[in-house]
Amino acid sequence: MTVELHVNVDHVATVRNARGSRYPDPVHAAVYCERAGAHGITVHLREDRRHIRDRDVEVLRETVSGRLNLEMAATDEMLAIALRVKPDLVTLVPEKREERTTEGGLDVAGQLKALTAYVGKLREGGIPTSLFIDPDAAQVKASAAAGAAAIELHTGDYANAPDLATRRKELERLAAAADLSSAEHPELVVAAGHGLTERNVVDLVRLVTPLEELNIGHALVADAVISGLEEAVLRFRAAIDDGESRR
Repeated sequence: MTVELHVNVDHVATVRNARGSRYPDPVHAAVYCERAGAHGITVHLREDRRHIRDRDVEVLRETVSGRLNLEMAATDEMLAIALRVKPDLVTLVPEKREERTTEGGLDVAGQLKALTAYVGKLREGGIPTSLFIDPDAAQVKASAAAGAAAIELHTGDYANAPDLATRRKELERLAAAADLSSAEHPELVVAAGHGLTERNVVDLVRLVTPLEELNIGHALVADAVISGLEEAVLRFRAAIDDGESRR
């Protein structure tokens, strides 16, 4: 089974918004990602619109050829947007305005009634739901009970592990949660994401075998900035030289 790569282009929008310009455009970035082999595109439409904006989601819905995954908080505003735009998948995530990035998984077990109703409204609108959860047995079972089509395991504790022993422990937690889902709730697609890099993704894929999808954004965009700098400098140098030649 091939583990699918879904690219989160939020931080292309972060760079755009920092300057207040029209570029780099996350829509253009999504085209390049899919051309390179990404199976889908993920965006997080935050309540404060700190990176992705409504227009981005609307245009991506028209241009993404793979799967468009809309990450969002379980609010009335976001529900209305999702039902209007019709992404291929909605991933519900916890959201706090003061955080820099999502800090942990949803407490599905503690909000089961409310999330079941919310997932039901999305399902009635023809949109399957994934729940972003910590690798915990209770959360896996609650996600299935809520009617989710998928779970996304939060890999932040694994990615940020301060030492090898902690890293192994977090890998074991992820593997146990994925195995439980596969054994008891085979209807759930098992995805993972947060803090993943070229280095730490290898052991994750090797040892957490029920994984079907990975959502990767920040590290991938950061790597692209560095690895693409040489080509960008060469292209600008060529453009300058072309201008000089036309004097």
